[in-house]
Amino acid sequence: MSQSIDRREFLQQGAGGLALAAMAAPRVLAEDRPPVVVALIGAGGMGTGHLGQLSKRSDVEIAWVCDVDAKRLQAGVDLVAKNSGRTPRGTGDLRQVLADGKVEAVWIATPDHWHTPAAILALDAGKHVYVEKPCCHNLREGQMLEAAVRRSGRRLQVGTQSRSSPTVRAGIERVLAGEIGEILVAKAWNSQLRGTIGKSAPAAPPAGLDFETWLGPTPVAEYRPNLLHGVWRWWHDYGCGDMGNDGVHDIDVAVWGLGVKTLPTRAACLGGKAFFDDDMQFPDTQYAVFEYPRADRPEVPKQLIFEQRIWSPYVQEGYENGAAFYGTKGMLIIGHTVGWKLYGPRNKLIDEQQGRADIEPHHTNFLQAIRDPGVALNADVQAGTLSAGLVHLGNIAARVQRTLQFDPATGDLVGDPQAAELLGRKYRAGHWATPARS
Repeated sequence: MSQSIDRREFLQQGAGGLALAAMAAPRVLAEDRPPVVVALIGAGGMGTGHLGQLSKRSDVEIAWVCDVDAKRLQAGVDLVAKNSGRTPRGTGDLRQVLADGKVEAVWIATPDHWHTPAAILALDAGKHVYVEKPCCHNLREGQMLEAAVRRSGRRLQVGTQSRSSPTVRAGIERVLAGEIGEILVAKAWNSQLRGTIGKSAPAAPPAGLDFETWLGPTPVAEYRPNLLHGVWRWWHDYGCGDMGNDGVHDIDVAVWGLGVKTLPTRAACLGGKAFFDDDMQFPDTQYAVFEYPRADRPEVPKQLIFEQRIWSPYVQEGYENGAAFYGTKGMLIIGHTVGWKLYGPRNKLIDEQQGRADIEPHHTNFLQAIRDPGVALNADVQAGTLSAGLVHLGNIAARVQRTLQFDPATGDLVGDPQAAELLGRKYRAGHWATPARS
């Protein structure tokens, strides 16, 4: 059973308040400019999707493919050669990629525990970065990633691709323009039927897998058959559960439309394993609520709600996964791979739009931003850490089973040392990829 290829390959996300005219830009860079030399790190399900798109573009040259699994590495190299007519170099060590001065940008599609360490190494090596979501494995890493972007001066795009989807952008424009009044509550949901990851005991890694490098700066651990590939996301040390897998796409759109620019001041989440009896360490069922003080009435905060059932393949609000915005004059509901509907008073349907999700505009936005400093990224590091931060606070609240008080100004939990320990993670002492707080 593989859990590595799913809806996330087709979702797309766009930046709040930007004019839709930006989507009219050409899907390749100017023909009179040389292609952007790039590398891909992590040639799994999502990485293969990126390679399939990038290797067909005339404005991109893929110089390297990097993966710790020899079979996936070779498959990635072969895919690029087939589509582009150029055979990239292959390696299992991302340091070889970063040492190549010709590489201008890297795509990072590794497991979550490598997202921030690899991105920081790339930024500090002078590379622009496209990093998959969630951009950080924990909240502290998000803070370190923001610092790395600032000091490097490089561009970083997060793979929350709905921020470049014309359909989603059009819906959010309507919300932010006030067409349904003031948004007091936003909701995101993730409902689908996942498969069990089963139970397993430690075993020898399969031939061709460099498991030591796969672990990276995380503590030493034994290989388990239900850890790779793709199943790592259900383990605390490597993933963020489905809230950080599919749910973060929906959360990101909800944050965008709610118009908030900081993390919340309060977070609560009830959740657990109501369905699966396996090694999964994250909830299969959870309900989280986040509160943001309003500038005009701090005593009546805005709310963002997230609910998840990964054993329930039934739609709600008309969509299996989506986001809804409840305003004082109406509501707008988005199903991210389908479209949106805008309702006015008495549930009157005012407008709707359908559109197929497409990852290509997100790539184009990133590539244009590399070439032109005046081009705004649709999913910059701040957007990525805001949505990922909700994932981390929600998962922490579910683990400690109590409401969290959070200070967005300091980035710390207030009065809860036990929960605060979960804001970061333990690293292997002396590992070359361990990120440092700055």
